[in-house]
Amino acid sequence: MMEFLAAFFKYQFIQNAVWAAFLSSLACGITGAYVIVKRITFISGGIAHAVLGGMGIAYYCGADPLAGAVIAALFSALLLGLVNLRAKQHEDTIISALWAVGMAVGIIFIAKTPGYNVDLMSFLFGNILMVTSPVLKVLLVLDLIILLIVTVFYRHFLLICFDEEYARLRGLPVELLYIVLLCLIALTVVILSKVVGLILVIALLTLPAAVAGLLTANFARMIGLATLLSLFFTLAGLVVSYHLDLPAGAVIVLIAGLCYLAVMGGQRFYLRRQRRSEL
Repeated sequence: MMEFLAAFFKYQFIQNAVWAAFLSSLACGITGAYVIVKRITFISGGIAHAVLGGMGIAYYCGADPLAGAVIAALFSALLLGLVNLRAKQHEDTIISALWAVGMAVGIIFIAKTPGYNVDLMSFLFGNILMVTSPVLKVLLVLDLIILLIVTVFYRHFLLICFDEEYARLRGLPVELLYIVLLCLIALTVVILSKVVGLILVIALLTLPAAVAGLLTANFARMIGLATLLSLFFTLAGLVVSYHLDLPAGAVIVLIAGLCYLAVMGGQRFYLRRQRRSEL
C-alpha cells in the first residue's frame, strides 16, 4: 500500500487513474441503483456492447472515439427504449441483435482503419492507467450531466421504477422519462468503459448497486452506498493490480464479484440461522 501511495504522489498517470475512479464511481452508484431496481441489466448490456460500433466508426473517420462512444450509446439507448415500449414481445431478440451487430461493426471498422493499428483489447477490457487529463474533463462533464438530471427528476425516476402505473395516473410522461433514464445509463457506460472496458462494464455497473441493495432497502441510501462501494472496489482493484502487475479492470470486477457473493452468502446464512432460532 505504501508503495502505491508513493507512486501516486510521483506519477501523473496514477493520479489520473484515481480521479477516474472517483468520477466513475459517482456515475456508477447513481445509475447502477436504477438498473438494479428497474431490472434492466440486459438492456444496459445491449447499450454497452453497441458502443464499440460508434468507437470503430469514429476511428475510421479520424474522429475522437470517445465522441463516437457517446453518440452510439445515446442512439442505442433511444432505440432500445423504443423497442422496450413498443415491441416488448421481440425485446430479447432485438437487444441481442443490437448487441452483436454493434460489436461486429466496431471490430470491422477498427480493422479497416488505414494507417492506424488499434489495440482492440484496450476497448474491450479498458485501461484505467491510460486515462489522460482531457478524458478526465470529459468524464467530469458527463458526471455533471448525470447529477443534474437525476437531481431534477429524482422523484419521477423513483416512481417509474417502483410504481409505473401510479406515475401514469399522476400524468407523468413515463415513456419519455424511461428513455431519459436509459440515456443516463448510456453515459455511465461510456464513463465506465474507460475504467474496465466494454466487456466488464455491466459487472461494475450492477455489482456495487446489487451489494448495496442487499444491505439497505432505502433507495437514497442504496445510491450513496453503491457509490462508496464502487469507489472502494475501483481503488482496491487499482492497488492490487499495481502490486501484482495484473489488468486493473479485471481485478476491479473480480473484487466486486467476490464481495457480492460474500454479502449474499452471509445474508442467507443469517436468515437461515434466524429461522432456526425461531423454531
